Amino acid sequence: MRKLFIIFFIFCFAQANCFGAFFKKDNPKVDTSQGYVGKLPDLTTEHKPSEPNVSPPIFDKAYDFNSADKIKPTPTDDPVFVNIILKKDKTSEFYNDVQEFIDMLEKISDSIESHEDVQRFASRVYYLNVNADYLCEKYENKPESSYSAFKQIVKISNNAKEVSKLRSDAEKYKKYLAYTDTGAEYSKNNIEMELFNLKNAIERTISILKNVQ
Repeated sequence: MRKLFIIFFIFCFAQANCFGAFFKKDNPKVDTSQGYVGKLPDLTTEHKPSEPNVSPPIFDKAYDFNSADKIKPTPTDDPVFVNIILKKDKTSEFYNDVQEFIDMLEKISDSIESHEDVQRFASRVYYLNVNADYLCEKYENKPESSYSAFKQIVKISNNAKEVSKLRSDAEKYKKYLAYTDTGAEYSKNNIEMELFNLKNAIERTISILKNVQ
């Protein structure tokens, strides 16, 4: 009986050791200060990234733009292409120059119409004279100097200069001149008549300049 008890005790002790070893193996001691130390699954073997769907182009491959054998030459010998597509500038330098005088002349005409003072009128005429002198120097001994527009600009510039001087002299001398034959030149009526004639000449000049081709 005692021998049977000893055998039973040894058997129970062996079972307890096996049981403890089992739990000790499945529950390893973890050092929390070092983070997770277990084994992570390899996600690359279980999850594959999806490949993007690439749609084929709906047009054919374009030719190289710099390829000489693929580019159609410009029809520069076609007058329709040159005159309409390219819109070639047909205005000459002389045309552009004389067109600038239209605005100058219109301002002098407005000055006469609004009875601007002598000083303002004189400044507008001076600006016209400077530009007319430049035009003369630019086209001296050139075919353009024989054009009617050129001659008309020179004429109206000299005319405006004379009227401007007359007005300035009248302001300067009217206090000392008696209304005799000499003083009549600076009279108000004579000056108004000169301004009226100048305004008409300016309008004719503007009409000529607007018709320059």
